[in-house]
Order: sequence, then structure tokens, then C-alpha cells
Amino acid sequence: MQNPLAAVFNIQNLNVNKIRNMLQKFGLLFVIIVLALIMSIIKPVFMTSGNIVNVLRQVSMNGILAVGITFVILTGGIDLSVGAIVAVTSVISGRLLEEGHSFGMALSLGMAAALAFGLFNGVLIALGGLPPFIATLSTMAIARGTALVYSDGRPYLILHGSYLAIGKGSTLGVPNPIWILLVVCILAYIILNFTVFGRHIYAFGGNRQAAKLAGVRVKLVEIVVYAISGILSGVTAVILSARISSGQPISGQGYELDAIAAVAIGGTSMVGGSGTLGGTILGFIIIGIMINSLTLLNVSSFYQQIVKGFIIIVAVMLDMQAKRRSS
Repeated sequence: MQNPLAAVFNIQNLNVNKIRNMLQKFGLLFVIIVLALIMSIIKPVFMTSGNIVNVLRQVSMNGILAVGITFVILTGGIDLSVGAIVAVTSVISGRLLEEGHSFGMALSLGMAAALAFGLFNGVLIALGGLPPFIATLSTMAIARGTALVYSDGRPYLILHGSYLAIGKGSTLGVPNPIWILLVVCILAYIILNFTVFGRHIYAFGGNRQAAKLAGVRVKLVEIVVYAISGILSGVTAVILSARISSGQPISGQGYELDAIAAVAIGGTSMVGGSGTLGGTILGFIIIGIMINSLTLLNVSSFYQQIVKGFIIIVAVMLDMQAKRRSS
């Protein structure tokens, strides 16, 4: 006969596990709802359509960068160079447009530079054997210096209407940056969940040696994920330079922090192998709401940086605890 006390403990453990699973699945969504409700009470303007669109427009750039960082972190890597790549792309496109070159040339060469730096990261890491932190930190310095040298430290004014429409225009009443973010998320979701390459990314992050023995071309996977991060940094640069109507050599500073924070908050393991794009999306939405809320509450941007730093610490600590429980 089963001990009644043991049965009670089993039921309690079952309920605890159910609650834990629910929090893991829907915890971030719950956080978003709670933040929105609190802010709608404190600042009713928060829930207006104009502010919601503004939040989505603001998160579009961080969201695109975070998608690229997700690919990288799923392999157990890191990319600290995304903000500097944004600067390089911005000044190349801006200078070409200011000199009278075509929209197509400015866009193509700017994006080519972003891809080149992404590939450079991948080659240093996959073929050169450098740790991702060191490789991308070095690339960050090189890219930032390249932006300053190429522009001689000055911004380039952008007046080209088609280019400006990318960051300032709207389609069907929705700002173009939001459409671009949506397309990027859809494509990334398809790649990660419905392609062989996506499965290889997860296999690589879970166990590189096992993936290699299973026939995964691990070096190629590593190069491609950094190339993707570079390309999406270029897309972000185009949106940013179009929004501010200039190519700035100092643009993109601190962008890597926001992107990494979004991925960490979204539950992607910082050692690779596990995580979802959906979690990243919720992560950058939370950051967007947080920044917008602090701005509406007239909190200095200096304090916002402190908050982001603590958010990353908490997210990584929770991930480490989850890893210990599972092991």
C-alpha cells in the first residue's frame, strides 16, 4: 500500500515541475504583460498606438542584430564586433551617396563590407583557431578604426530619398524597419527550424566533436554563422543611417551589449546548443519596453546601461542554474 505522505510529496513535486515548465515556456511573455500593465497605469501614454509603434521601430535594429547574435551564440561563440560593423557600413554607404554614386552601389558596397568583416571573424575563429571573444574583439577594433580612417572622423550627410525611405518610410501604415525585422525573423526561423544547416548549428553548439564525427562540416558552419551576423549588422547599419540621415563613424557603439542581452534574456544558452529564435524575439521586446519605460519615466540613459548589465548577469546565472539542475 502506497504511503499517503509519499503520494502528497509526489503530487507537490509534480505541481512544482508543472509550474517550472510553464515559467520556462511562458515566463518572458508574462514579464512583457506585467511590464505593459504597470507602465499603462503609471504612464497611460505607454499603451497608445503611437508609442507602441515607436517601441517596435526602436527594437527593430536591436532585434535584427540579436537574430544574428543568436546564430553565433547557438554555436557557443560570441560576436563583439557587430556595433563596429554597423559604423563601417554606415560611413561607406554615406560617403558613396554624398559623392553622388547610385543607391544600388552605396547599398551593395556597404553590405559587402559588412559581409567581409563577418567572414573575417569566421575565418579567424574556424581556420585560425582564435577564441571567439578575442577574434571579434580584435575585429571590433579594426572595424571601428576602419570607419574612422575611411571617413576621416566626420559624418556623411545622406539626402537620397530611396535610401532614407528604408529607415523613415512606411508601407501599409507600418514603418519599414518593422517590416525588415519581420522578414529577418521569418527567414531566421525557417533556417533554424526547417533546414539541415539549422540542425547543424544546434549539433555544433551541443557537441562539436560529436557533430564532426556525424559528418557536420563544423568549420563551414562556424564561418557561415559569423557571416550571417555580419550581414545583419549591415542591414542594421542601413536602417540606422537612413533614420538619422547620415553615416556616422561612431554609430553602433554599445549595440553589441543590447543584442547579447536580448539573446541571453531569451534563454539561449551562452555555451551553445540550446535556445530558440522566439526567445530572442521576446528578449529584445523586453529590452525595448524597458528602455521606452525608463525614457518615459525620465530615467537617465546612464542608468539604463547599468540596468542592461545587470540583466545580462541575471540571465546568464539563471541559465547556469538550469544547466546544473539538468545535469
